Amino acid sequence: MTSYKSDFLNVMAERGFIHQCSDEAGVDALAAKGDLITYVGYDCTAPSLHVGSLLSIMMLTWLQKTGAGKPIVLMGGGTTRVGDPSGKDETRQMRSIDEIESNKRGMQQVFAKLIGFGTAKHDATMVDNAEWLAPLNYIEFLRDVGRHFSVNRMLTMDSAKLRLEREQELSFIEFNYMLLQAYDFVELSRRYGCNLQMGGSDQWGNIVTGIDLGRRMGTPQLFALTCPLLTTASGAKMGKTAAGAVWLNEAQLSAYDYWQYWRNTEDADVTRFLKLFTMLPMDEVARLAALEGAEINEAKKVLATEATALMHGRQKADAAAETARKTFEAGQLSADLPTVEIAKSDLGAGIGVLGAFVTAGLVKSNSEARRQIQGGGVKINDETVKDDKLTLTEANLTGDGIIKLSLGKKKHVLLKPV
Repeated sequence: MTSYKSDFLNVMAERGFIHQCSDEAGVDALAAKGDLITYVGYDCTAPSLHVGSLLSIMMLTWLQKTGAGKPIVLMGGGTTRVGDPSGKDETRQMRSIDEIESNKRGMQQVFAKLIGFGTAKHDATMVDNAEWLAPLNYIEFLRDVGRHFSVNRMLTMDSAKLRLEREQELSFIEFNYMLLQAYDFVELSRRYGCNLQMGGSDQWGNIVTGIDLGRRMGTPQLFALTCPLLTTASGAKMGKTAAGAVWLNEAQLSAYDYWQYWRNTEDADVTRFLKLFTMLPMDEVARLAALEGAEINEAKKVLATEATALMHGRQKADAAAETARKTFEAGQLSADLPTVEIAKSDLGAGIGVLGAFVTAGLVKSNSEARRQIQGGGVKINDETVKDDKLTLTEANLTGDGIIKLSLGKKKHVLLKPV
């Protein structure tokens, strides 16, 4: 492994964050002096970020922790109105300004948990590219920025090329996205002295286009650093489960369910995820990596608790670990399991088992619930359900006044009448 002058790049390399870098020596020199001013952009496409975004946030965290420079969190209030075609098979849904602003507020909650904001040299700052993109005069933008772009070269970028090869429509507004992202880099350089953009490897083409635009428009030298796009050992996309995205905000996903996501990591991924998604020292990671057989479950619990502590705090992480211990190891019913409230009157009238599992969020549809029942994967109060026409009533309440719904061995929700 290459040894660098800066702690930042040494950490990035040792923990597996580096995929591509436009100029390692240049980035290393700036990091060693504490002069990296680094941005990562996040489009406001959902009310919360998900685990797929966590890798780049951790890069900003380590940038600040190692004293390498200043993080800039760029909210894409402007670019979200256009839609990034990178990695997408079809045009993104157009969102209203109100929806974008609402999503932005939801996403902003995550960053302060992992990055320190303020006015000191290495304190992070958060900006919105709508500040300079929304007022752009189209004719001036074409003249000042558009003239530096070759359509021939733009068509070779993966974001455009893959769509065209598959004969899938690429709208003109999406085609403009790479111009806007490149222009963001130039504006951040001018306004904040930004010299490095980081992101996922799917952003490489857009980032180096920004470096080239900066050179043509007279900025100081700009740099690129990308992290790998993660998939699990079985090939699944990181942050996606059968139940949907693994959200970082508790409003979208409970701390317990977040803990369970990491606890269910495949054996082959545990060491890699400990490096990327916890702040544990590398000697402790090495100790956990050496565990074999059934002992690897202990490493998974450490991963789950440390990853959850970063996002939801140590208290909720420990509570999630204890809830799991009671549920799976001690065989107890824990009141800390995810709870869904239902009206007493509904229970009095009787609730169909299919609808109950949909309401609890354990399945997406009645038909999925029916399939799970046929496969023997549905339980009520730890009793396997065999009849998909079963109705839940007050007679199903436990002594604690709740009904425990289980899907498989690891997903449990409590129904609580109120």
